[in-house]
Amino acid sequence: MTLGHIDIIERAARTFDEVVVAVLTNPRKAPLFTVEERVEMLQEATKHIPNVSVAAANGLLVDFAREQGCRVIVRGLRPIQDFEYEWQMGAVNRQLDDNIETCFFMSRIEYAHLSSSIVRELAYFGRSTEGLVPPFTARRLREKFGNPQS
Repeated sequence: MTLGHIDIIERAARTFDEVVVAVLTNPRKAPLFTVEERVEMLQEATKHIPNVSVAAANGLLVDFAREQGCRVIVRGLRPIQDFEYEWQMGAVNRQLDDNIETCFFMSRIEYAHLSSSIVRELAYFGRSTEGLVPPFTARRLREKFGNPQS
């Protein structure tokens, strides 16, 4: 989770009465942290936002949204690289449940270059992730890669 993710969550929380952040298992990715660790980190990073909760989920996001009673799925968009994939996912979600809308929040320019992959690579090579991720997450990355001083 990067500061870009947190920014999208904060903006969604100002837009909607309630925001449920879903932590999903993606079979195409090999996450650095377990689902439980990611839930814990997101709870820590969003504890200042009273109308945000975090939940682990299996399966498709649209199914989780339906189970939670959500009417809108919020997705962040970085310039160019995210648009096609996110548009396709929004279209498929709409086909699976036309009662759930997808809403895209454009990333702020200061976060447009951030990705979890870039952050992971920096942490792997012992470089600082301060200013890219919440402090709690930066500490967990240092611990994970055995770089307590970076």
